[in-house]
Amino acid sequence: MIVAKRKPFDEIMELLQDYKKVLTVGCGTCVAVCLAGGEKEVAVLNSELDMARKLADNPIELGSTTLERQCDREYLDELASKVDEYDALLSMACGVGIQFLAERYPEKPVLPAVDTSGLAVNQSVGFYEERCRSCQQCVLGWTGGICPVTMCAKGLYNGPCGGTNLGSCEIDPEQPCAWYMIHERLAKQGRIDNIKNICSAVGWKDTVPRTLIQPGYKKPEEEGA
Repeated sequence: MIVAKRKPFDEIMELLQDYKKVLTVGCGTCVAVCLAGGEKEVAVLNSELDMARKLADNPIELGSTTLERQCDREYLDELASKVDEYDALLSMACGVGIQFLAERYPEKPVLPAVDTSGLAVNQSVGFYEERCRSCQQCVLGWTGGICPVTMCAKGLYNGPCGGTNLGSCEIDPEQPCAWYMIHERLAKQGRIDNIKNICSAVGWKDTVPRTLIQPGYKKPEEEGA
């Protein structure tokens, strides 16, 4: 899931300082699960903003709504009847949702209320561990389901560096060495020879904006071609 955290309150206040009427838009999926941008968080933020602006003698009129997803055009259309009533939109979605909302309503300033942290697993309430960088060149099949890109401090694809120490990383004894974990996992599975596979240099396809199209599908404008 995508994990995010709310921006510092002072930064949000600065973003909104020139606006008198703002619609705060929450997202009901990932950021709601990680307690950063769901319906409850929208209500809390609006209450804080209302109080702070009154104390600053700069009152603000705040609206609120929480969409099922901000990364889906179908749900963004639900705002069509409300957008014109406001000076700006304050999005509590991840960076993808914020950009999609800004694209859908380009005539309105769309301002972020959260910072996107990464792709992670939910270990407990409020406790997440990053496990994927969306590199588009997954090697988990060779590494026992342990990602060397996210779990190794150096992102090494071909075995450990010289700093691994009794199963820990040289940067922090509390940080497990990814390649030690990979070795142990593969050994348990009887696939230890996988560690001899050499991964070629990675193209880092995630360093430029990408269009991701599932096999068997086309861009909408190509459907009739």
